[in-house]
Amino acid sequence: MPAESSRDRRSAARRPDDRRPSGGDRGTGHDGQRRAGERRTEQRGDHRRSDRPDRPRSPEIDEDVSGKELDKEAAGQLGTLNGENRKWVSKHLVMAGRLVDVDPALALEHALAASRRGGRLAVVREAVGLCAYAAEDFAEALRELRTYRRISGDQTHLPVQADCERGLGRPQKAVELGESAEARQLSGAVRAELAIVVAGAHQDLGDHASAARALEVPELRKDRAFSFSPRLFTAYGEVLESLGRTEESSQWHERAFVAERALGSGAFADPEIMDFDDTPAEVPKVKDLLDGSRAERPAAGEPQAGQEPPTAEEQA
Repeated sequence: MPAESSRDRRSAARRPDDRRPSGGDRGTGHDGQRRAGERRTEQRGDHRRSDRPDRPRSPEIDEDVSGKELDKEAAGQLGTLNGENRKWVSKHLVMAGRLVDVDPALALEHALAASRRGGRLAVVREAVGLCAYAAEDFAEALRELRTYRRISGDQTHLPVQADCERGLGRPQKAVELGESAEARQLSGAVRAELAIVVAGAHQDLGDHASAARALEVPELRKDRAFSFSPRLFTAYGEVLESLGRTEESSQWHERAFVAERALGSGAFADPEIMDFDDTPAEVPKVKDLLDGSRAERPAAGEPQAGQEPPTAEEQA
């Protein structure tokens, strides 16, 4: 099956209203599919990259960034730092969130810079892990997200960790993670995302029947559509097709299409329109709009546009 970018895969791990490295939005979820040619090998001995003596200098911070853009929960974690370090870490986290979807490598450098002064904080390790994942540095991402999980006890990023295992060429490890006690505690969007990744790992191993079973989670519901439903339905349809169950496959692809339409996502998402005209548009006043609508409205008894006038019999 075709692979999507890691940017699309990671988006469901944290939604825009969840704790991201900064206040900016991510996109898009784990599709669980990665081609073997896209995998990277693990970087042995590359522990705590932010502390290496040959690390690059900290990247520059945009002039408009104050650090106050962080959400309340992330800012609360930074309260244990002193004033100078808190300001440093918060600004680099904001920059990481700002850049993660447009320049993941630079976003990772900002997250690593934050880690040099706030490496004991869960929100910082989470930012490094997600930025490393976006930059497809899967070994770094896996290390940092394991640390985040140990510090916070949060299992939200299990799908990302499983996809990192696949990215490192270890699909069996991804399958084992999907069968762990922690995975059995998941529900909702995170369970659906993990199912998609684990199904992809089974397919890496050539086991399409197990891939289908992995996707048969409670979230695979015909009568409800959630943000993850189009991808879950599509993944299930493609696995069924690989098993020769073509009629069922077509039904699930159709359900994915219907879910996208209901959610206004995918092919039905509103296009992003950008206006590069510096001249401000003239905003009409409410009074003008009301006057215009009154002028266009036919008087009582008058025919509307395109309507034949009543005959004498009808008037009678």
